Amino acid sequence: MLRRFETAVSGLVLAALLSAGAAVAGETRSFDAGWQFAKGDIEGAEQVATPSADWQAIDLPHDWAIAGPFDQTAPATGSGGWLPTGVAWYRKSFTLPPADMGKRVFIELDGVMDRGGVWINGMHVGHRPNGYSSVRYEITDHLKWDGDNVVSVRADTSAQPASRWYAGGGIYRHVRLIVTGDIHVETGGTFVSTPKIEAASATVKVESTLQNRSAADRTAHLEVRLTGPDGKPAGTFQGGDLVLPAGRSAKLSAQGVLADPKRWDIGQGHLYRADIQVVADTGEVLETDTATFGVRQVEFRADSGFWINGRNVKLKGTAIHADGGAFGMAVPLSFYERRLRGLQALGVNAIRTAHHPFSPEFLDLCDRLGIVVMDEAFDMWTVAKNPYDYHLFFTDWSSIDARDFVKRDRNHPSVAIWSIGNEIHDTPYPVVAKSIVTRLKTIFNAEDPTRPVTMALFRPNTTGDYKNGLADLLDVVGQNYRENELTQAHKDKPTRMIIGTENGKNRGNWLAVRDYAPYAGMFLWTGADYLGEADRAGWPFISNPSGLVDRTDVVKPIGWERASWWSDTPVVKIGRRVTEVIDTSELPTMVGVAMPQPKGPGVLNDWTPENGAAHVEKVEIVANTPMVELFLNGKSLGKKPRNADDSAIGFDVPYAPGVIRVVGYDSAGKVVAQDELKTAGAPVGVRLTAEQVSLAPGFDHIGYVRVEVVDAKGVRVPSAATALTVKVEGAGELAAFDNGSPTDGTVFSLSTRKAWNGRALVMVRATATNGKIKVTVSGDGVKPAAVMLEAKG
Repeated sequence: MLRRFETAVSGLVLAALLSAGAAVAGETRSFDAGWQFAKGDIEGAEQVATPSADWQAIDLPHDWAIAGPFDQTAPATGSGGWLPTGVAWYRKSFTLPPADMGKRVFIELDGVMDRGGVWINGMHVGHRPNGYSSVRYEITDHLKWDGDNVVSVRADTSAQPASRWYAGGGIYRHVRLIVTGDIHVETGGTFVSTPKIEAASATVKVESTLQNRSAADRTAHLEVRLTGPDGKPAGTFQGGDLVLPAGRSAKLSAQGVLADPKRWDIGQGHLYRADIQVVADTGEVLETDTATFGVRQVEFRADSGFWINGRNVKLKGTAIHADGGAFGMAVPLSFYERRLRGLQALGVNAIRTAHHPFSPEFLDLCDRLGIVVMDEAFDMWTVAKNPYDYHLFFTDWSSIDARDFVKRDRNHPSVAIWSIGNEIHDTPYPVVAKSIVTRLKTIFNAEDPTRPVTMALFRPNTTGDYKNGLADLLDVVGQNYRENELTQAHKDKPTRMIIGTENGKNRGNWLAVRDYAPYAGMFLWTGADYLGEADRAGWPFISNPSGLVDRTDVVKPIGWERASWWSDTPVVKIGRRVTEVIDTSELPTMVGVAMPQPKGPGVLNDWTPENGAAHVEKVEIVANTPMVELFLNGKSLGKKPRNADDSAIGFDVPYAPGVIRVVGYDSAGKVVAQDELKTAGAPVGVRLTAEQVSLAPGFDHIGYVRVEVVDAKGVRVPSAATALTVKVEGAGELAAFDNGSPTDGTVFSLSTRKAWNGRALVMVRATATNGKIKVTVSGDGVKPAAVMLEAKG
């Protein structure tokens, strides 16, 4: 029996004006600049008068905890990366122009970690215990129109341990003021979908839920103007008049046809824009909004997995945590873009947001890059994973958080499936768990009937999820690890749609998904190393080294192996096997049970072994080319075909210093890829590689300068742990300095740190709209190097 779940959706952005007519509302203003910050639970910090404290001037987003120090006695433990926690206050003074008088004003915060409270002029206007939730509070009634206003925000992470990973602290995402009229779109109230897509057309449906806070009923309709990915007009349409009752909310809708739509697809972020006006029957423009959307068809089928735009595609995904390494949880958009593009280059086509709502701009980026997203809401329900985590608030707040989450994110074309939980420990109590699944799924299906709902089942055979009906409450059945169990669950009931929600990186994990057509795909744990979840490894580990790439996005050997399985472009890569493989594909995944790990790095991408004497090196080549040939110092060591089971191609090579090189051939014998490693000598210098020539100022714009410690011939020295110092001069400043090491507790704001594996990464930010930025890196006993960037507004 064939089952389908078809979706085709869109995405919301900033408000704007559409055409002539005096629009009353819809203006969104950045509220990031000009804040004060102080640590400690400061008495009177919510009041208008500024209390005595060590206030610092800052702009948002701001993660105060990433400044450190790393401390072995930190209450957050290794789960929180040994970083500090506690109470912090934020304050901002502002005035409003006379033109705003009579309008309604809201403050919108995308994320306050944690248990955020908000005051305006001493009046409490809102509280949200979930630090990942985006919130909007009306502040109109408490504003002063003839003087300064003060907004105060309290962020509290003092109750610890509360997270299994580093969660940051403070107002770590963007903040906005929204100035609107009495008739306005409610929070997340615009929903754009494409319910019917054909080869030459697509039906576009726009729904806006409006609140009428005026004293009179108004009759109005929607008018919509479409703009294509090329920036050209793509059509207009409008809906019928409806009454907006005074003091209540009502939904207006409009539907039209888009001719010859350009499909949103994997790797193709084709986006349309819908400019929306709410027009009264008198012709007055009451409200405006703007939405982006992508035209695409997504299906999950029980017999063949995931389909997009009529093509059967295996989702090759990774889960990632939201932290930006050295930036903590206040992540510049350029950091996310660098990371996602790097993962795409390895063949990754999907991301799972582990295990909470990410920032809106992260999903905007996935929209633009053409990355499929599994959007996840919760890591726990009513049963704790840490003593002070969200389980304390789940019963009271989860319905509110879930509804706000789906309404905020439902318009992103990248989002293909919702996840309502990760390894939920309520499942041993099926009556409780099934009632929660039903409640959450009802919310998700009501606010977004276009996407399926899954969850990452936790030991489902142990808790009986496949037999007691819990799994079949889900639209798509998801399971973490144990791929063969999920395969069997599908064979037991072939109408189930299935997906691997979290998976190991061994070849066996991949083959189980690759070779079973109903498997929609998999999400590796994990795409990138992340701060925290280091309690199992213990001090001095500050981050979890389970990624395909490290914290600075250097690709690891296991990442290149994955590229040889997933990439559509030719891949060949050489490595030295130094540790035996441990197969963890069928091991338990219980939280608190340490997984067996290799006692070393497994494979190293270098030709500089510690033992320089004559010996045999086990060389492994990962490749997706039909044939490879290995050379040592120019002499061929033979050709070998790609292994049918995707295992590494092995050579036993008598070690000799020099150059080892691999060539990959296509089926016609043409060279299509190659890789080489060189033996390194003693470190003598530093090599810098700037990834950008010019750099714009602003929070989201970062310049990346790769640092390598090299020998006299320019070969990176993989063992180099040289102490490096960076100096930034001119129209820029040091934003962060990292080396990717999971055990280096040097705080990221310092200008000196050791190289790791002969590498480091300098991150700079422009401080002016024009001028030169000089970055110099020096080191103990090595020749310094410098590069120039240009600040451009």
